[in-house]
Amino acid sequence: MDNSGNLKVVFHDFPGGAVGFELIARFCYNNGRTQITPASVVLLNCAAQFMEMESDGHRPSLLNQTKKSLDGISFWSWSELLVALKECQDLLLSPSKPSLILDKVLDCVVGRLVSPIVASPYTSSSENSSFQCSCDTRSSYSTRNNSSQVSWWFEDLLFLNIDLIDKVIKLMICQHFDHATITKFLFCYQRSRFVTATPTEKCRIMEVIINLLSLLDRNSLSCKHLFDMFRVASSLENISKHCKSVLDTLIGSQLDQATIDFLLVPPPRKKHYMYDMNLVLRLVNAFQNELNCCSSLVRLRKVASLLDSYLVEVSADSYLTPSKFAALVLLLPDSARESHDRLFQAIDIYLQVHGGICEAEKMRICSALNYAKLSTDALRHLARNSKFPSRIAIQGFINQQFKLENLFEGKKHIDTFSGSISIEESIKENENSDQVLVYAKRVNVPVKAEQLEVQLPGMQFRVTELDKFSGTIHTQIGNIPRTRLSSLGNNARFLPKLCS
Repeated sequence: MDNSGNLKVVFHDFPGGAVGFELIARFCYNNGRTQITPASVVLLNCAAQFMEMESDGHRPSLLNQTKKSLDGISFWSWSELLVALKECQDLLLSPSKPSLILDKVLDCVVGRLVSPIVASPYTSSSENSSFQCSCDTRSSYSTRNNSSQVSWWFEDLLFLNIDLIDKVIKLMICQHFDHATITKFLFCYQRSRFVTATPTEKCRIMEVIINLLSLLDRNSLSCKHLFDMFRVASSLENISKHCKSVLDTLIGSQLDQATIDFLLVPPPRKKHYMYDMNLVLRLVNAFQNELNCCSSLVRLRKVASLLDSYLVEVSADSYLTPSKFAALVLLLPDSARESHDRLFQAIDIYLQVHGGICEAEKMRICSALNYAKLSTDALRHLARNSKFPSRIAIQGFINQQFKLENLFEGKKHIDTFSGSISIEESIKENENSDQVLVYAKRVNVPVKAEQLEVQLPGMQFRVTELDKFSGTIHTQIGNIPRTRLSSLGNNARFLPKLCS
C-alpha cells in the first residue's frame, strides 16, 4: 500500500517479465481467448503456471489451452521447434527439474534428428529470420556452409547452454543415434562455445563434454580430437581431477591410433622435463586396462612401437631420472615387442647421456631387454659398449655367439650341396669354426661375475673375428647358384632364416 492508500501488487520473477504479463492480461481481458503459437506457447504455459490459472469450471483454462496446443507439436516446422526450445532456455527451465513442455520439445527435436527420413530443413530454418538473429550466442564457427546429411543440424543447436546439451545428447544415446556424429557435434560445440565463454564456463563445458564422451562407443572417438581436448583441459586450472582421469581413459583406449607427435606434450608447470612423462605412463596403463583380448596382440604391438619411438625421443633428456626411465622401459610386457632393437637404442642413448648413474640402476633399466629379440648388429654393439654393465655386455656376447653358431650350422648344411667351396678352404674354415665354438662353450661354463669381467676383453676380440667370419659366410652363400639351391627340393625348408 502506497501513501495514497491504494493497493499495489508486485510479482517477483514473473516469467517473461513485462511481455509475459501483457500476454496474461490480454487473455484475461479478452474473455479467455488468445492466439497461441509455437513462439508464445512456452511463455504462456510458464506464466499460467506462475499465476496458478487452473480451470474452475466457469472460465476457460489457459493451462489446458497451452497443453492442447502442444498436442500438435509433431506438425511444427524445424524452425518453430528451435524457437520453442530457445524460449525454454530463456525462461530458465532447468533440465534437471520435471517440465512437461521442455520434455515435449526436446523429445520432438531429438526425434527429428534420429528419424532416418528427415532431411536438412534449410528452407524451414530460414523462415524465421528473427530466430536466426536472436541466437547471438553462436560464434563465427560455421558448419552449414559445408554441411552434409549428418551434420546439417550442428549449427542450429550451438545456441543451447551446456545443461540442455547434456540432456539432448543423453536422449540421443537412449534412442541409438549414431555415436560418431554425436562425437563430431560435441567437438564442434566445444570449439564454438569456448570463443566467448568465461574460465568458469569453460570448465563446466569441458567436464560435461568429457562425461558425455565416456558414454559413447570407443570406436567412435577420434584420437586426434581427444588429444586436442586434453591440451585445452590442461590449460584450465579448476577442472576436476575426475574429468582428467576420465579423459586419460578415453585417450588410452585409442592409443594405438596415436602418433609420436601426439605424445610430445609439454610438461606441467614447475617441471623441468622435456615432455610430460607421467602422461605417457597414465595413457599406456589405461590402454592396457581397456585392451580387448580379441585384438590385443596387434594393438599392443602398435602401442609398443609408438612407445619405443617415444623412448628414443626422450632418452636424451638430461632431467629424466633413472626411476622414471625404468618405469617407461618396463611399462609393457615382453610379448608386446617382436624386436628389442629400438628399445636397446633408447637405453643406449640414455646411458650415454646419464653416465653418472649407479650400477644397480643400470641393471634395472637393462632388465627390460630380451637378448633373444636383439639383432646381431645390436648384440655386437652391446658387447662392445662400455656404458652398459659388464654382466649385460657378457650376456650380449654369449647371445651373439649363439646366433653365429646357428649360422655356422646352416652354412655347413649348404656346403654339402653347393660344392662351390674348395676342400682346403672348408677344412680351414671348419677349424676356425671349431675354435670359436670351443671358446663359446668355455664362456658358457658357470663362473663368477668377476672372472667373466676379466675375460671380457678377450671376448670382444673374438667378436671382431666372428664378424669377419660371418661376412665370409654371407659372401659364399651369395655366390651359390640359385639352381643349386633349387635342387635341394623339399630339403630347402631346413635352411635357417639367415640363409633363406
